[in-house]
Amino acid sequence: MPKRIAGTVLPVMVLICVAGLQATAQSFRVQCPTSTITHPAALTNVNAEPAYTGPTTFTTAAPSANSAGGYLVPSGNVNGAIKCQQISGGDGYSTMGDGHQTYMFSFGPLSGISDISNGLPGTEFPIVFNNPITAALPGVTLVPGDPATTGVVYNGAVGQVPDLDNGNIIDGHVDPRQIMDIGVMNGNIPAPLMAIDEDDEFFLTLTNVGMIMRPDLFEQHTVHFHGYPNASSFYDGVPDASVAINIGGSFTYYYLAPDAGTYFWHCHITPPEHLQMGMVGQIYVRPRQNRVPSTTTLYAALQAQQLDLRTACNTTADILCSNPLPAVNTGALGGGKYAYNDGDGSTYYDVEYPLQIHGFDPNFHFVGMTFNPEGFADMKDKYFLLNGRSYPDTVTTGSLETQSADGVNHFSQPLPSLINIPHNGKALLRISDLDVSEYQTLASLGIPMKVVGYNAKLLRDQAGNNLYYTTNSITLAGGESLDVILDSTGVPAGTYYLYTPNLDHLSNDAENFGGLMTEVIVN
Repeated sequence: MPKRIAGTVLPVMVLICVAGLQATAQSFRVQCPTSTITHPAALTNVNAEPAYTGPTTFTTAAPSANSAGGYLVPSGNVNGAIKCQQISGGDGYSTMGDGHQTYMFSFGPLSGISDISNGLPGTEFPIVFNNPITAALPGVTLVPGDPATTGVVYNGAVGQVPDLDNGNIIDGHVDPRQIMDIGVMNGNIPAPLMAIDEDDEFFLTLTNVGMIMRPDLFEQHTVHFHGYPNASSFYDGVPDASVAINIGGSFTYYYLAPDAGTYFWHCHITPPEHLQMGMVGQIYVRPRQNRVPSTTTLYAALQAQQLDLRTACNTTADILCSNPLPAVNTGALGGGKYAYNDGDGSTYYDVEYPLQIHGFDPNFHFVGMTFNPEGFADMKDKYFLLNGRSYPDTVTTGSLETQSADGVNHFSQPLPSLINIPHNGKALLRISDLDVSEYQTLASLGIPMKVVGYNAKLLRDQAGNNLYYTTNSITLAGGESLDVILDSTGVPAGTYYLYTPNLDHLSNDAENFGGLMTEVIVN
């Protein structure tokens, strides 16, 4: 569509230049522009999400010294912002619920490290991302394990420094020592959490720091957003149609945030191996409806979205329409938080929790660390994880630290899954199954589960009828996601459980307790 074409011209050109630098120098780089064709700083504040009052307005670009023009550019109202994130591809260790340390191939945070350690997404505006630690915290140097080691509070891009050879400006130049200090042995399970808003431009830099425990493996890594409607296969992360990042190199992926919903991402190099070893995480997209002013009805705002070429629903027969108008105008006003652009307020929530289901085969991980052949045919999960933890660690607040082979503690499992719901409130659970070899079931007793989205699509037919359903359990296969709302209206205060009824999944390897379970507290 014209908007996507206009939005990808500049990033593609810039990234081709960066790729050329990497090919000759194998250098680390980052990229987080402060102005683009789609989000020109002259028209909008790229460091904030504007209120949604209507679609972005466009005009035809005039010819210039650098372009023949003719493509669409924003001319007035601009929606969305610019977001950036940097991650490392490497290895590390995590601790299972029985105390066993497990070796991982995994991604770790190289930006938003403090937010990640507090269980938040590491996705940042340019003003945060492009703030070197020398400017944010003068005299402070990051050391291996930060923020677990020293508690330093820093969310900028690790290693980013002013380029002395280019006027002392911030242009993606980095100090590789800082990247290696933080990125090596700093793998997280699940991988760093990402969150963007519809209409954002997202620049994601993957830096391959190598797997220190397996120096014999010259493993490439990629990022594939599973089920995510990319505008270009060049950034899809499947190496056959995209690129793969070598050790010592960086690559910046570019995305224009598409339809709202819950997705996940993983490395697409030998996926069965890298997913089982831990190279998998979650990304979710917040809807435009979150930015609708409290003086505007959600129905009118969704009507306005029909004028946006990317999300228009031109007829009721448009099977590609992701957000049909609701059959009934409830008159609900904006000003809240929603899972989707529902137009009727039916996906409203008070608090949200990402829940990522995963399983580990300890034998597969052990042989992966000890230079032995990996038994793919015999792969069998023995640890069952929510956000990288087995019960009772799932209800432990704060990051879990694990001492790695470098002798330093790392926040390897930063994301708890303890769910707190205000009395008579609603919690949105963004549930992704990242498992390689098992189907997984989660059950809720005492608090009904209302399923409103499946695989990042609102459950609604083309006539506008909501197809939500209420249940006490959901079952997912690997690669699927569900958006579930727990409504505590009329539910007595107390502790409830979200757990698997698959009894063999309520275990931590040889221990016959733990596994796939967490607590839900109604305050």
